Amino acid sequence: QVQLVETGGGLVQPGGSLRLSCVASGVSFTIPIMGWYRQAPGKQRELVATITSGGTTRYGETVEGRFTSSRDNRDNSIILEMNSLKPEDTAVYFCNARRVMTPTFNFWGQGTQVTVSS
Repeated sequence: QVQLVETGGGLVQPGGSLRLSCVASGVSFTIPIMGWYRQAPGKQRELVATITSGGTTRYGETVEGRFTSSRDNRDNSIILEMNSLKPEDTAVYFCNARRVMTPTFNFWGQGTQVTVSS
């Protein structure tokens, strides 16, 4: 019922920038926590950024200072602005929506591929 769709992935050169978008549908309330996670082949999924409905933002240490995330509570959308991209940023980026007080409310998008290569 709840669906999240990520867009904006693609191929970019090292040092370049990319913008990812995600919008949730099928929910009638403001999602408490939305965020981005990424997973590279053979590696564990890791935090990129999360934002609460109140605007509190947390970044993974590997992207701190390079990535910026923002959200719009009106339509449960979230943006990830990626700058100074490195080859190690190459991964599938997933959008996440969850509500801590309701553990069953935890949804993921299909993912969008980001490849950083020269």
